[in-house]
Amino acid sequence: MNDTTQILQFIRPGSIPTVLIIIAFAWAAVQLLRKASDQLGDRMVDRRLAINQLATILRFVIYIGTISAIVPVIFVLSDEMLLALGGTIAVTVGFAFKDLAASIIAGITLLIDKPFQVGDRVSFDGYYGEIVAIGLRSVRLVTLDDNLITIPNNKFLNDSVSSGNAGELNMLIQLDFYIAIDQDLASAKRIARDAITSSPYAYLDKPWAVLVNEVVHEQYFALRVRTKVYVMDVRNEKLLESDVTERIVRGFAEANIQRPAILYRLAPREPSEALLNSEPGTATNISPMVPGEHGGQP
Repeated sequence: MNDTTQILQFIRPGSIPTVLIIIAFAWAAVQLLRKASDQLGDRMVDRRLAINQLATILRFVIYIGTISAIVPVIFVLSDEMLLALGGTIAVTVGFAFKDLAASIIAGITLLIDKPFQVGDRVSFDGYYGEIVAIGLRSVRLVTLDDNLITIPNNKFLNDSVSSGNAGELNMLIQLDFYIAIDQDLASAKRIARDAITSSPYAYLDKPWAVLVNEVVHEQYFALRVRTKVYVMDVRNEKLLESDVTERIVRGFAEANIQRPAILYRLAPREPSEALLNSEPGTATNISPMVPGEHGGQP
């Protein structure tokens, strides 16, 4: 009770309206800065990430400046006040706001170390999306299904975070398509190549590739056609994926390139006789069978 009385005697009650005005101006400045950065980012797309980064730093300056302006207004900063409240405030605030203080220090560390920036597409703790704000206490991430995730800053100091574009506007997108092992691989590669090079969302100034591997997919052999191309703007990530997928699926259908399927085959009733009657060097004709026909089983 004594500690509380000591604290209250160094507070200026009449300064509360002034403090509220300072907070209101700070809040208005942050909102104005946010709207201005969004509008500039929309007009200057190639510099959007740099604008967002500058806006984040300016928000930190406003927050710290507001706190610095409020403290001398509301508290009587005399030598007696510092001596009387130094220990009490240190202990009380230390326990009450230790997590907040850790998050503020972590936020400053994030700005200096730059493991990611505002506008980056990152994966963290099972979430994937765009960093929209780095605040004093937390980082805000918007997932691709438009959910806002708030993560304390200090979480990023102890766990790994993956940044897809690392401060750049473009980002590598990888898509996999599977075809049966007996299909026309050359045509499949050509279709995939044409799809990524003709997409309006592709950034072709950076290397792109079409890679092929033989894999076991869903318990059967298949050829994996993998496309790797940069998207021009990370916000068009899903538009690129959709556009390339539509082009490749349509191309495969027109070229009659079949997707992988478990093979159902008709076996001869007497395999030994079929082999005896066949001429040397020739293969027995075993026709593919569609599931459900002739009672075939996998």
